[in-house]
Amino acid sequence: MENLLSLSFDYLSSFDGVKIRKGLRQLEGLLAQICLSRTTTAAERRRSMAIDGVAKSSPKDLASLSEDPAFREFFKLQEGFEWNVAIRLISCLERLLGKGSNGQNDLLLVSTLDLLRGVLLIHPPSRSLFAREIYMNLLLDLLEPSSCPAVQSSAVLTLVTALLEQPSITRCFENLDGLLTVTSLFKNRGTSREVKLKLVEFLYFYLMPEIPYAGRDAANVHGGLHRSPSKASRLGSGGRERAEGVEGTRTTNEKQSLLGRYLNNVEDLVEDLKETAPFGTSFG
Repeated sequence: MENLLSLSFDYLSSFDGVKIRKGLRQLEGLLAQICLSRTTTAAERRRSMAIDGVAKSSPKDLASLSEDPAFREFFKLQEGFEWNVAIRLISCLERLLGKGSNGQNDLLLVSTLDLLRGVLLIHPPSRSLFAREIYMNLLLDLLEPSSCPAVQSSAVLTLVTALLEQPSITRCFENLDGLLTVTSLFKNRGTSREVKLKLVEFLYFYLMPEIPYAGRDAANVHGGLHRSPSKASRLGSGGRERAEGVEGTRTTNEKQSLLGRYLNNVEDLVEDLKETAPFGTSFG
């Protein structure tokens, strides 16, 4: 597994789009082998071939995944800097963002974001990387109006994954004017309808009661890592404010008050959230 990761990382570190795409596909193939199980019986294979023409794979259930030797090996490798996939994907995002917006580059950005979301779900401790300003700023950079709609939508989903069960990262997002970034994009007349729907879904998610992740801290994942700030943090006084790493959770009412600084009728969102419980969480 280390050899495959090493080869993929080499491709991801390239400035050549073809090599980057190859690295992404290799990582995607590795994760597919870990998370998917092929049909086991001859009857199942024949049925799958008859319907789709190929032998389909089905997701492993979470209980069996945690006991899978390949998954356990991958998870263990993610605990250190050398083999952590999320760090490499974030570095790749930074290079791609620096190349500007064009069709092929945008496709690579979306593919990298899609893969990053999968890694953050498979290895939740890697989400703690986004407690660092340079990494959170990178996601916020992708939500600028100049980004293409596909990149904006994928960045919103990645932001949700990074904040999931991570109150300290949510505080970093708030302190870096993340709410201003999200609401400004929402109110921008040039923002596509699809992106606006994604942003509304994000706001519902943001207003949910906060439940910290029960796993152990993953500070060692990014310990000792030194990176240059993203373009927004290099803007000096015109950039986003510096985060202060505020710990602890906030209530829905507290977050409603913060969001109300940038958006009207936030109370309607909260009431709708309480009535519909779209994420299956009760407000009591």
